[in-house]
Amino acid sequence: MAVRRIIGFWMGMALLISLGVAADAAKGKALYMVCTACHGPDGGGVAAMKAPRIAGQEAWYLKDTLKKFKEGLRGYDPADTYGGQMKAMTATLTTDEAMDDVVAYVGSLNPTTVPDKVEGNAEKGKALYITCQGCHGDRGQGNVALKSPRLTGQHSWYLLSQLQNFKKGLRGAKPGDMGGMQMRPMAGILADEAAMKDVIAYIQTFE
Repeated sequence: MAVRRIIGFWMGMALLISLGVAADAAKGKALYMVCTACHGPDGGGVAAMKAPRIAGQEAWYLKDTLKKFKEGLRGYDPADTYGGQMKAMTATLTTDEAMDDVVAYVGSLNPTTVPDKVEGNAEKGKALYITCQGCHGDRGQGNVALKSPRLTGQHSWYLLSQLQNFKKGLRGAKPGDMGGMQMRPMAGILADEAAMKDVIAYIQTFE
């Protein structure tokens, strides 16, 4: 896992450099101070705030997600309490450069928190995951071309909450969010919470 995090960090940095962005992790550290209450000082996530583990996530996805919150493509529904909180927090990142700096700093983090495990049937989840792997990869590694995030290493409570949000239309229902709109019908394939937990249990075998 440590080797993959290092490789992912440098791949993300290479992407930022290729886009002509000189990200400054030191500046990002200062900006990240407002993020620690929800995501933790190590980027490991905080269950009470429904804030995901962001350390170890791909840099391109973190940047894309920040932009979606700022543009109102996420956190748009009043019923999405935690999404609304995140939308407000992105107002502290006033420029693209600030977002790149924060992403660079997050890429340097090494969380000590261990993702929790969900009670589900991984064998059933394996069959259900067939519809997911085209976008998220056969090992939950994500796909930049399809803007599909890395799933491996994420907390089960966060994966569950987001699947529920997609089904309810709290996420992915805003015109302009192409990735979210693609995800909504995929979440609809999962008939109930038990099926969601089965898929998550299978994803957790990738670690």
